[in-house]
Amino acid sequence: MDLWVEGELSNCRSAPSGHIYLTLKDGEAQLPVVLFRREAQLLRFRPADGMAVLVRGRLSIYESRGQLQLIADTLEPRGAGALQVAFEQLKRRLAEEGLFDADRKRPLPAFPRCIGVITSPQGAVLRDIATVVRRRHGRLNLLVYPAAMQGPDCCTSVVRGIRWFNRNPGSVDLIVMARGGGSAEDLAGFNEETLARAIASSKLPVVSAIGHETDFTIADFVADLRAPTPSAAAEIVTAALHRVETRLERLEQSVLRAGRFHLLQARARYNRISADAILSRLRDAANRRGQRVDDLRQRAEGASHRRLRRHRDRLGALSARLARQNPELRLVLGSRRLESARGCLQRFAGQIIHLRQIRVQQATARLDALSPVAVLSRGYALVYTAEGALLSAADRVHPGQSIRARLGTGSLLATVTETHTP
Repeated sequence: MDLWVEGELSNCRSAPSGHIYLTLKDGEAQLPVVLFRREAQLLRFRPADGMAVLVRGRLSIYESRGQLQLIADTLEPRGAGALQVAFEQLKRRLAEEGLFDADRKRPLPAFPRCIGVITSPQGAVLRDIATVVRRRHGRLNLLVYPAAMQGPDCCTSVVRGIRWFNRNPGSVDLIVMARGGGSAEDLAGFNEETLARAIASSKLPVVSAIGHETDFTIADFVADLRAPTPSAAAEIVTAALHRVETRLERLEQSVLRAGRFHLLQARARYNRISADAILSRLRDAANRRGQRVDDLRQRAEGASHRRLRRHRDRLGALSARLARQNPELRLVLGSRRLESARGCLQRFAGQIIHLRQIRVQQATARLDALSPVAVLSRGYALVYTAEGALLSAADRVHPGQSIRARLGTGSLLATVTETHTP
């Protein structure tokens, strides 16, 4: 028996076999419809979700599922369906009220401590979000509000979750509504005006991660941010910290590279320093110290001579004055004082010179102890390659190569005839 059924199309899909499967629905019921390839080739339009159509066909039972379906013979378009018209009208009205305005949307916190997730605890969505968060931000906590994400209780359940998180603002920093993809009927709860206004009145930022990337609902337009998928929502809310960690890793690698570069430079400078250069520097340092000692000795002798000369002049003047008064007695006293002062000055100058000599001897002894030349005088030798590099292992030369050996006195030139390594 042929039937004529009018309704709105949803969940339209074409199979590789050429058959077209769709759902015919109104505000209260839905009916699966199949249009086989022969009849589908006769259609003069392309069925699409949201179209209102008049379908003629017959009822049948699909045994594999035990499902009642309508096998369609023809489809006649009737314009936009009632549900699609209602969706567009609600969208237009909320847009006019400013609920979709960009300046109303709140920015997400850059470094959240806890995220409130409204989703079904039995679905794979929660596992996907937890996996992404654990990989990108292990210290971020998730607080889950279990809700029905499809069916007649979907809107009421999600609204309760939003209000619960707003009554406990210290528990989370933002809210994420998340569910996987589905048909238009499965996502119908997110096109309700009650949910749209609950999202708009939320004091916490709300992220909508509903369906797949091609699915759009009223909740997506009202939310502060729409994520194409639940996994993408988890990546968005952890993006700031992930960028910081990536930046720190790059800086760490840069510091390590700079450290290795400076270490290589230091090693190259060290390798360029030969034993002759070290001995030359030590010799120069000792000569500079000796020059300083000579300068100090000269200054000390000059100071002592000047003091002695001043005292001699004073004593001469005093002796002359005493000689005028009592020539014999004053002259004897003056001579004794002069000799005593001269002796004191000589002893003082001798002590200074002796201390300086001791310091010079100590410095010379330390230099001799550090000098490789002292080691060479005991029978050892320093061996160099023809290029002047210090030779520390036999495997660095080969037979026929020239070498130079520095001894305690003088040096030798030799040619390698044979090498032995342990």
